[in-house]
Parts: sequence; C-alpha cells; structure tokens
Amino acid sequence: METRIDEIGDGIYRLSTYVPDIVPPAGFTFNQFLVLGEEPLLFHAGFRKMFPLVSEAVSRLMPVRDLRWITFGHYEADECGAMNEWLAVAPNAVVAHGTTGCLVSLNDMADRPPRILANGEVIDLGGKRIRYIDTPHVPHGWDAGVIYEETSQTLFCGDLFTHLGNGPALTESDIVGPALAAEDIFYDTSLGPSIAPTVSRLADLTPRTLALMHGSSFNGDAITALHDLANAYDKRLRTAMTEVSA
Repeated sequence: METRIDEIGDGIYRLSTYVPDIVPPAGFTFNQFLVLGEEPLLFHAGFRKMFPLVSEAVSRLMPVRDLRWITFGHYEADECGAMNEWLAVAPNAVVAHGTTGCLVSLNDMADRPPRILANGEVIDLGGKRIRYIDTPHVPHGWDAGVIYEETSQTLFCGDLFTHLGNGPALTESDIVGPALAAEDIFYDTSLGPSIAPTVSRLADLTPRTLALMHGSSFNGDAITALHDLANAYDKRLRTAMTEVSA
C-alpha cells in the first residue's frame, strides 16, 4: 500500500490509502485530511497499522511534530486508531471532539486530555477556521460530528457519501448514487428520524467542497448533493417503516 497526496483546496490535502482487498475488485480508500495553517489540523487519525504510511505522507508537507490538532468524525478504528501515535510524535498536538465523544471514549483512550468542542465552536488555525458540528447518529455513532472549514467552504463529511473504488482525489461526478450503492453493501447508516434533517442542515452551510473519508472528494453542486442524499435516506426510512408496519 501507499498513501497518495493531493491538494483539494488551498492548503487542504487529501492523504489517501487504497486497499484493493476490501470489496474487490473495486477496493476501498481510507482518507485523512491535513489542513495547513499556523496550527495545522489532521482530520481522521487513521488505523494504527497505517500510521507509518500516513505520517510519512504528512512529513512531505510539514514537520510532523508541528501538528497541533487531531479530530475525526466519531470513535472508530479507521478514524482514530492512531491518535496516540500522532500524540507521541507531535508533543503540542491535542485531540479535539464533541462532548459525547470525549466523555464516553476519549477521556479514557487518549494519552493526553482531549479538548471538548461545543456544537458550533470554531477553532482558528491561523489562516483557516474550523467549525465543529454535532451530528449524533449521522451517519452512525452517538458521538458523531463533522467539521467545516469556513474560509474555503469545505465540509469534511466523515463517513457520509462513503463509496467504493480508487477514483480521482476530487470529482464533479455524481457521488450520491455510488454512496447508496455502498450503503446496500455495508448498511452503515443509522436510519432514523434525525438522518434526513441533519444532512439537509449541513447544506445550509453552503459548502463548495465535500471532503469524504472513503472515496473521491466532491467539487460541484454540494448543496444539491446533500439534499439528494437526505431525500434518499428519508425515502429508505419511510420504506423500512412501511415494511415493519405491514
């Protein structure tokens, strides 16, 4: 395996590791995002076993020891498995997450105390502004959240829009259809009454770019893509409710 580096926005880098053995022949990507500024931030710490690959990629962009912030969508191995490895090599780095994630997992699992982020709180990286947004159970995990970089209007979506394959770093092609196809394989979304409204509210941020943890990031009509995904989830929820009551 190797970790590919692509700049998907000004000072925003996608670090992508492709694993062909997951759902072959399409395979699956695991993406981290490095946001440069006076206080650089890494979104998704990645698996522990991928730490050597990803940290080497980061070192080609900046000194790893200068990393200041580490955050992720929710507590799961591919999102935060290597957080303590990052903390060990970056002495000033802090793990930051929402209240639920910190109280339930990170206060115990992180080697240094995490920074609890309130819903809507902004971290000024110096040149970039990161807003944390709680999205409990969306797409899964009661500690789930996303971040939004305000200056570039980039929404870091975590597991939303997950799709297969090793496509380009940034695409203008449809990402909703591939996301629903992946949903039919993984069943990874918590279908409940909050799913569609939460995804629709993310569209109110008016993002220009959607940075995805699994698959190609998207640079197109992101607002429509979010509404279309929300409508698809709503339709699936209604269908499931009808089947249960039948």
